[in-house]
Amino acid sequence: MTSLDKIERAQAAPPASAAAPGRHLAIELAETLKLAVPIALTQLGQIAMMTTDLAMIGRLGSEAVAAASLAHTVLFVSFTFGMGLVSAVAPLAAQAFGARDPHMIRRSLRVGLWAALLISLPLMALRFWAEQILLALGQAPMSAHMAQEYLAGLVWTILPALWFMAIRGFMSAINRPEPVLWITLAAIPANALLVYILLFGAFGLPRLGLFGAGLATSIVNVGTFLAAVWFAAYRRPFRKYHVFGHFWRIDWPLMWKLIVVGAPISFSFLLEYGLFGAAGLLMGLISTSALAAHQIALQVAAILFMVPFGIGMAATVRVGHAIGRGDAGAVRRAGHVATWLGIVLASILTVAVIVGRYGIVEIFLGESTDATAALSVTLLLVGSTFFIADAIQTVAAGALRGMNDTRVPLSFAILSYWLIGFTCACWLAFRTSWDAVGVWIGLSVGTAVYAVLLLLRFRRLTAKLTF
Repeated sequence: MTSLDKIERAQAAPPASAAAPGRHLAIELAETLKLAVPIALTQLGQIAMMTTDLAMIGRLGSEAVAAASLAHTVLFVSFTFGMGLVSAVAPLAAQAFGARDPHMIRRSLRVGLWAALLISLPLMALRFWAEQILLALGQAPMSAHMAQEYLAGLVWTILPALWFMAIRGFMSAINRPEPVLWITLAAIPANALLVYILLFGAFGLPRLGLFGAGLATSIVNVGTFLAAVWFAAYRRPFRKYHVFGHFWRIDWPLMWKLIVVGAPISFSFLLEYGLFGAAGLLMGLISTSALAAHQIALQVAAILFMVPFGIGMAATVRVGHAIGRGDAGAVRRAGHVATWLGIVLASILTVAVIVGRYGIVEIFLGESTDATAALSVTLLLVGSTFFIADAIQTVAAGALRGMNDTRVPLSFAILSYWLIGFTCACWLAFRTSWDAVGVWIGLSVGTAVYAVLLLLRFRRLTAKLTF
């Protein structure tokens, strides 16, 4: 047995198994929090950079905010293909960690990096057709043109962002997510300064407008990826895995397994984010004010989403560890503890948004009293039920990914988000007088159905689980 194997056996030892039965849940909660807190803070840091972009762009007017919304729609609908594939790194590496197989851990990261490279190249070509796509979907010519300008700078963030996600999955799987948090926290002020400089022009540099804002975010993402590479290659405990050794040898069998697990995640993400992208297009058909208000409310939802999303990633790791070591009871505990933790924290954050919704809108639009501000306040209130349902579904989905169960949740996403959610959104928006509010009610209904189906799926699988 190598020294590396001995280290992994010590690290992968299940802490709950040595405890008294009555302490299992408390230990599981502590271990989940230990993972979830830095992961959630990392997610909040990343969304803080996007929020900074939007807040600065908002000083250019509602048209610029609407254009940024369209650009994010085009980018993230395509970005989800790669995001789902690299998300499979975490469950594969976590199961290997639980099974005390360090060689599989590093193989999982390597194939994730290769998958990110191969999928990102065609995605980055999207910038050349964004304006035509938006015009074909009925968006205003000015908004489509401005979105193209923003996307021309932002599209270069795809590859470094996917690579960063793959490394983050590897670090989380071995219970060390903190370096990614440190990198992200350092990137927030760097992003704010660079966006300000390139958006408005400063220190003798030209005013690049929306293109500059997108380019600044891309530059910062390249920097965060390089910092993550340094940690993974040279800092303990990551360097002992030698994750970049023989990097040019593509592991095709494991690549296929990554695709089998990750492709349904990609399509599930596509269906989910595609729904929100379609909602943005519906808002654009209603009015520019509706689109701008929708983007503000959606940005707030994205901020809230980062907390349960971090818990969901922790659930993937904790369930993966338990699967790897063959502990059915720990699988159930990990999923249930993570779900209740997500519900509690999401409820607290939702109440905070309801109470402070007027102040939140002022952050984006200043002391404006126009139709965009009033509608933004209303959408934040209507979205309160959506926030909690979204938290439940992301944690439950994370727990199922830890079991490599991704194909059935994909069918749930088709049913919930599109057959139910999108249909309700269209009908309420254009067949009633609710307009933009109706779109958000449809989002809430579809998300709630998805959350319930995922919970039932996890309960059914764990009830039959044997090793």
